[in-house]
Amino acid sequence: MNGNKKLKRSSNKMIAGVCAGIAEYFDIDTSLVRILWVLFTLFGGAGLLAYIVCLVLMPKE
Repeated sequence: MNGNKKLKRSSNKMIAGVCAGIAEYFDIDTSLVRILWVLFTLFGGAGLLAYIVCLVLMPKE
């Protein structure tokens, strides 16, 4: 694992690159992150707020 990894929004984006950036950081499938994010939004309600927070706080690639 590279010690110089930084969490940032990805240019491989559907909306703003938040899910893709998280997937790249943890080296997992982007689709899995997107599906989990939708589930959190639908069932927990906090997904949309968390997405907006990440959108504001995560730097662009």
